Amino acid sequence: MNQTTLDFFLNQQVQINFISFVQSLVATSILCVMIQFFYIKFSKSLSNKNDFSKNFVGLGLATAIVITIVKSSLALSLGLVGALSIVRFRAAIKEPEELIYLFLVIATGLGCGAGQIKITVVGIITSLILILIINLITKKKLYEDEILNSSFTFDNRKTDKEINDIIKKIEDCCEEVKFISLVTTESETVLNLDIKFKNFQLVTKTIEFIRSTDKSTKIILAKNSMLTL
Repeated sequence: MNQTTLDFFLNQQVQINFISFVQSLVATSILCVMIQFFYIKFSKSLSNKNDFSKNFVGLGLATAIVITIVKSSLALSLGLVGALSIVRFRAAIKEPEELIYLFLVIATGLGCGAGQIKITVVGIITSLILILIINLITKKKLYEDEILNSSFTFDNRKTDKEINDIIKKIEDCCEEVKFISLVTTESETVLNLDIKFKNFQLVTKTIEFIRSTDKSTKIILAKNSMLTL
């Protein structure tokens, strides 16, 4: 490569179309907002999701702007490599799931900044649909396969026959019932069971049956979090 060719590549300047640039920024913003919504709605991250995801739009726009600028000049793209070798990001990523959403945001900025808006839109929407499907399957599996620690508190003393009838009725709705404990006093009965429901609809059916025997019954279903009814 002679000096003339080298100077051409290093000094090459491509005029950026302003309308295309604005379209890239708008598309990036919309896609990043969608990614933020999916992260807040479906992420199982234990960190503060609102604080973490509020940076998605800014990160996507910054990436799009940088790519739009450097793609117009080989010299600028080479300078970007040098600049990034100096900058070090020390933000701790606590969970792999956070990394997935960050890569989606960066991919959005890269694609829209490079002018490949249609391909980027299709790719990001496809990724979000897959995330939605996986979460729906996981949620269904969560209800159907997990054992719930269940506590039923009655505001009266239940006889042995009444307790046996209650357990038998619960067994009809469930795949598995394991007796844990029974505490009775003159004014209260507390029945603790481990229950594996056949499907989530039967959870409601079981609760309705218990409530039909005693409307004041306090029901607690617990897994990782506690649901009080």
